[in-house]
Amino acid sequence: MPGRLGLDVRRAAILVAVLLLAYGAGAYLLVPALWERYARRHPSLDDIPGITVTGADIPGDPLNVALIGTEAEVKAIMRAAEWYPADALSLRSDLRIAADTFLRRPYDDAPVSNLYLWGRKEDLAFEQPVGDNPRQRHHVRFWRSDRMDPDGRPVWVGSATHDTRVGFSHTTGQITHHIAPDVDIERDTLFRDLEHTGDLSEVYAVDGFHKIRDGRNGGGDPWYTDGRLFVGVIAGGKQR
Repeated sequence: MPGRLGLDVRRAAILVAVLLLAYGAGAYLLVPALWERYARRHPSLDDIPGITVTGADIPGDPLNVALIGTEAEVKAIMRAAEWYPADALSLRSDLRIAADTFLRRPYDDAPVSNLYLWGRKEDLAFEQPVGDNPRQRHHVRFWRSDRMDPDGRPVWVGSATHDTRVGFSHTTGQITHHIAPDVDIERDTLFRDLEHTGDLSEVYAVDGFHKIRDGRNGGGDPWYTDGRLFVGVIAGGKQR
């Protein structure tokens, strides 16, 4: 019995030693190495503004999405996801959207109003119609940031919202699209479409991106979010 007890004690000591070694290797070698690799592969999004502004410097729509890739890769994956480049604002496009809204005709590439980030309007804008009614649509604006991944590809930060109807702005009285308040649903919708293309090599979320999680946009529409920014890394060479 004493011999068996001594054997059990030695086994327990060996087990404890193995667990301590595993903990040390994981906590002080493996995990820091993984975080260092993560930091190299994922550009920091610290100090990215959380909210866009209108041309009159009124707070606009919140940012909730980002893509990492070249401009050609962003355009290619959006096309594959069946989101259409939005027309530029012009008198012709304004008249067409007014006519199509009245006649309930689809307008797949209807223009979006300009919002501003870093002192400039969006670099890219895409939309996806809802049925045959241009008053409702999914849309996203992207701004190219100065952040780069290790391959020199930029981070495109975006604001995805769902237009539900056309009406008068609550802040300026101008005619505008009103958005659905839950902007997370539109964020999730866009990323579901992007993931279905098979062209994203990675998707991750930046928790706590928004410190203030509700507000009103330039049209006076309320919005709220869980505070997360979804980031998609486009697989290299995806330029259909």
